[in-house]
Amino acid sequence: MSDVQIGLTGLGLIIFLIALRIPIGVTLIGVSFGGLWYLMGFNVAWGSIGIIPYQFAANWVLSSVPMFLLLGFICYHTQLTQGMFRAARMWLSGIPGGLAIAAIFGSAGFAAVSGSSVACSAAMGRIAVPEMVKYRYNPELATGTVAVAGTIGALIPPSIIMILYGIIAQESITGLFLGGISAGILTALGYIAVVLIRVKLNPELAPDTNEVIPFADKVWALKDTWPVILIMIGIFGGLFSGVFTPTEAGAVGAFLSLVVAAIKGSLTWQRFRDAILETLLTTSALIIIAVGASLLTRFLALSGAGDFLSDWIIGLDASTVVILLAIVLIYVLLGMFLEPIGAMLLTLPIVLPIIDNLGLSLLWFGVVLTKLLEIGMITPPIGMNVFVIKSVVGKLVTTAQVFRGIFWFLIMDLFVLFLLMTFPDIILFLPGIGK
Repeated sequence: MSDVQIGLTGLGLIIFLIALRIPIGVTLIGVSFGGLWYLMGFNVAWGSIGIIPYQFAANWVLSSVPMFLLLGFICYHTQLTQGMFRAARMWLSGIPGGLAIAAIFGSAGFAAVSGSSVACSAAMGRIAVPEMVKYRYNPELATGTVAVAGTIGALIPPSIIMILYGIIAQESITGLFLGGISAGILTALGYIAVVLIRVKLNPELAPDTNEVIPFADKVWALKDTWPVILIMIGIFGGLFSGVFTPTEAGAVGAFLSLVVAAIKGSLTWQRFRDAILETLLTTSALIIIAVGASLLTRFLALSGAGDFLSDWIIGLDASTVVILLAIVLIYVLLGMFLEPIGAMLLTLPIVLPIIDNLGLSLLWFGVVLTKLLEIGMITPPIGMNVFVIKSVVGKLVTTAQVFRGIFWFLIMDLFVLFLLMTFPDIILFLPGIGK
């Protein structure tokens, strides 16, 4: 076999092993090591195992990942975001579907301090779904709303996906964060529109709560939002004013969350320990996958398979629109079976050169890719956010009901994706101002 054929065979083997549910990190490392050994000999393969993990882990920007994860887990375990939902519920109770819209606002608030869609869904699922069921909301609407609202977590900064993308694509993390703000706000507005339209067409989905809340109580409820607002001001104020870098922002946010939780009285040793443990486990899993992706990049480069695939796709003489639609389809299909970061790291070695050769903005593509990956978080059969909500609510609904609940939101997601791809300035406007 030629070197290119060896590289393509390796890619096929990776897809086969992943289909067998072999962990993606183990698959990437094992196949890439074996391919390098076959191509260049054992010494080169073994040397790559020693050098590449160090080169990747030594990237200073990567240190922000565990810090942002720690920030999110502290907020989750110490329940710092509950006040956001309570305040939104009081202010929006008179609007049709007000509790569902409050869940979307609450998720947006949690997204601004966590960067994790799974954590966002878990937190809001525990808080918002029981409240909606209490007021006789349709369980499918209640759980579907919270499942999709969690996807805002990867769009509104800080975003773990955007940090990893920025490292690999060598794009500005701050620029990606700024572009993600527009995409996140547009997504949230789209979800709110779905709730309003569905409840308008079928009021039985979200019966009127008939709850009259005095204006003074609404104002008083805003006091419970101070933990999230303080952390947001600390992170974004320092980040976008240039006081500290995106790398340092994670550490500042984690420290602020600890201080706020201590002041609020919700920080206990057990909760702190749980946050640290989950941060370590999640960070370790991400690094294993990322190291595997780095080895895959080396394997594809030495075999020539990466360049072959990129040149082949570009050589098809297809229009930019057709190539982008093919990329969208690939990520939608991958999203049905793989978790987002694994799908991203597996494909970027091939996709990035294609986007670059098409003359498209890698910053714009990073935000579009994040949106695509988050759509995968709610699509069957995997739909990680769906299973998170199911685990939180227990026997209240079936998994099939949660999937039915996200259907119209999924249609809105595809419409938002269309807008982001058709009008790139939606994403590039804020990063352009920041230059």
